[in-house]
Amino acid sequence: MRPLRPLRPLRPLRALFAALVVAALVVPLSGAARPGIPAPRPATLAPVTAATLTQAYAANRANAALASRMAAAHGDGHRAAAERALAAPGGALLAFDGRGPGLVTEVFGDLAHADRVAVLVPGSDTSLDTYARLRTAAASLHHRLTRTAPPGTGTAVIAWLGYRTPGTVSTAVTTTARADEAAPRLRDLLRELRGVTGPGARLTLVCHSYGSVVCARTATGADVGDLVLLGSPGTGADTAAGLHTRARVWASRGADDWVAHVPHVSADLFGTTVGFGTDPVSPSFGADVFAAGPGGHSDYFAPGSASLANVARIVLGSTTEVTRA
Repeated sequence: MRPLRPLRPLRPLRALFAALVVAALVVPLSGAARPGIPAPRPATLAPVTAATLTQAYAANRANAALASRMAAAHGDGHRAAAERALAAPGGALLAFDGRGPGLVTEVFGDLAHADRVAVLVPGSDTSLDTYARLRTAAASLHHRLTRTAPPGTGTAVIAWLGYRTPGTVSTAVTTTARADEAAPRLRDLLRELRGVTGPGARLTLVCHSYGSVVCARTATGADVGDLVLLGSPGTGADTAAGLHTRARVWASRGADDWVAHVPHVSADLFGTTVGFGTDPVSPSFGADVFAAGPGGHSDYFAPGSASLANVARIVLGSTTEVTRA
């Protein structure tokens, strides 16, 4: 029988999430009156294959360019600039939707000929307006992969902003609701990738912060070789085995990552389960824990960092070279 959890430690947790409820009601009020940014509907595309990849990239760049012009005409220069960057010649947009917070799937590398593919799944507060952070992380990982891959090994990294992420200060970030919405979309992407890369490519999910909750909801039955959890608040599962995945599960946390102070428990609050349970870097979870160095919550892809080096080793299959925490 599973032991009962003590009641007393839940009091601070209840206070924390009660504060988040208040914050979620108050904080969005300033942005609620902001007019919506106009944007076109996404480009209509046939299922993407290796043969149609170039056409898909071009169609999505054109859509991003149109969205940029519409945002500029609306007076939102920040959104217009973000979309203009995505529309630049040579950009590899596998998907783009400029409506609302925005959705982007961007490829770094030659996806059609890649042997090793990493899919980066971001956490909270990621939208078109903040997408540059995810784009920088993906480019950093791809640069590391191309420098360290064995000769003849093709690599690609995909920045996947394919879901509506929760706000860091919101009740949504404390539950699996957004992850439950995101998981079918991420599974669709993984299936689509197989139509481009072929069955021989090894896929790795690299999941940051709340993105690890998304990956946990996606992992069951997903065709991925490795599942990497970075700065994770938990997955909703008590153990790595509880994810029911064939992938090898890895976890890491920087020494200065504030997520270490998040209560790693779950509790019923106002009829909803909040919190994500066992700490993924704890021995009881059962993941392969690797070193991330002294960095904070946003430093996992910093050039020269231990975390970036180890993630690249995992993606490349050089697991004996991964440094352990």
